[in-house]
Amino acid sequence: MKKQFIVAGIGTEIGKTFISSVLVEALQADYWKPIQSGGLDFSDTHTVKSLVSIKNNTFFPEAYRLNEPLSPHAAAALDGITIELSKIQLPVTERNLIVELAGGLMVPLNDNDLVIDMVQQLNLPVILVSKNYLGSINHTLLSVEALKSRNIPVEGIIFNGISNASTESFILNYTKLKCLGRVPTQAEIDKPAVRKLADALENNWQ
Repeated sequence: MKKQFIVAGIGTEIGKTFISSVLVEALQADYWKPIQSGGLDFSDTHTVKSLVSIKNNTFFPEAYRLNEPLSPHAAAALDGITIELSKIQLPVTERNLIVELAGGLMVPLNDNDLVIDMVQQLNLPVILVSKNYLGSINHTLLSVEALKSRNIPVEGIIFNGISNASTESFILNYTKLKCLGRVPTQAEIDKPAVRKLADALENNWQ
C-alpha cells in the first residue's frame, strides 16, 4: 500500500524541508512541493534532492514557482499572477510520496484560499512537524484543531529540534496523536545525517 503524506509545519522555520528529506529517504518516496517562493536560486526541491541517498525517485516540478521569499499570496501578487487551486493537482505516481507545504496551514494563497484549503483538496493525511519554543504548544494545538475541524486525517507528529519532554507529553496526551519521531538538532545536515535519521524513523512505518 502506498504511503503518501503532506508535511505541514506549525509555523515558519520549523524544519519542514529537513524532515521531508528524512521522510523521503525513510519511505523511498517521490517528492513534491506545490508552491515555492524565493526565486530561481532558491529551491526546497533541490535541497531535498541534495540530502537524500536514494536513486530513481521523482522530484516533481512545482505548480507555482514564485520570485520573492514572501507568503505565497504576496509573492504571487508581485509576480503579477493569482494562485488557483484548480491548477494544483496531485502528481500521479505508484510510489510513496511526500508533499511539502509552504509555510503554516493558515497562510494565504490568494484573497480567498489558504494553504489548508489546498491540503483539503489534495486529500492526503498530514504529518505535522512541531518544534519546541515558547508558544509552540499553542501553535501545535491550533494546527491540529484546524485540521480536525475539516476532517483532514493527521498521521501523527514529528518533533524537530531540542526536546522538551513536558511540552511533547502534553501535546500528545491532549491531541491523542501518535509521535512518529523525535529528530534532535543536528551538528551537520547532510546525507549521512538524513540516512541515520531515516533508519530510526523506518520502524514507525512497519
